[in-house]
Amino acid sequence: MTTSQTVQQLQAEWVTPESFQRFGQVIFASSDGKAFDEKDASLNLQNGIPRFYIMRLQKKGRKFHKITRHQQCTQCLGSLEGKDWLIAVCPPDNNLNEPALSEIAAFRIPGNCFINLHQGTWHAGPYFEHEFVDFYNLELADTNVVDHFTHDFLKSHQLEFEML
Repeated sequence: MTTSQTVQQLQAEWVTPESFQRFGQVIFASSDGKAFDEKDASLNLQNGIPRFYIMRLQKKGRKFHKITRHQQCTQCLGSLEGKDWLIAVCPPDNNLNEPALSEIAAFRIPGNCFINLHQGTWHAGPYFEHEFVDFYNLELADTNVVDHFTHDFLKSHQLEFEML
């Protein structure tokens, strides 16, 4: 007996600060000298050594079946060279060991801003149509070693997602 796999389509909407606030922040350019306020990234990097680096990712398509969260820090992501990209997210819920299917949303991120994910926000991506994209990434130095929790929807629900 075999189990069948289902592909669930997610319509990606252009990100706005309001539509993304359950998952994190959207940060756009501001005037030099502006005082710190709610439009600036609210970071939590106190649980280790911050790591800011540029990662080059190759085109992976728009499908995913794994989603990850980091519970010890916020994470900032943005593309270089003005390239737009996609990410799927699910709000943090520390009482659940897996993301709530009904809460998963997809966003298109323009190349003139970055996102700051709340601690514990589930995320799949970045995904994009370009051959490659360089991303700047701010997290902790050991995030991908000690704070990298992944849920596999193929194993749990025979489910894959496709962002449109």
